[in-house]
Amino acid sequence: MPRAHLYEALADGTRRALLRALRDGSKTAGDLAAPFDLSKPTLSHHLKVLREAGLVRAEKRGTQVVYTLSANVLEELASELLDMANAAKLETRTKKGSS
Repeated sequence: MPRAHLYEALADGTRRALLRALRDGSKTAGDLAAPFDLSKPTLSHHLKVLREAGLVRAEKRGTQVVYTLSANVLEELASELLDMANAAKLETRTKKGSS
């Protein structure tokens, strides 16, 4: 899966807030919508972007859709970001040492 979709999904503050709301556990779309002043189509769009990026999973339970964080994708992304940060630190140290 291209990482660009992940970064695009995370670039939006509302989507990051939705992810934070899911840290405490799975929630229905209605539960997620409660703290936000969003229309249903707008919320649906944000959740679709998060699903397509692999950041959340959706499961139909009766008439409701329940959303859950995809922790493995978030862990992989966090690991990748830490690797990039460590590489940048090493590069900075190397440049300072050769000056």
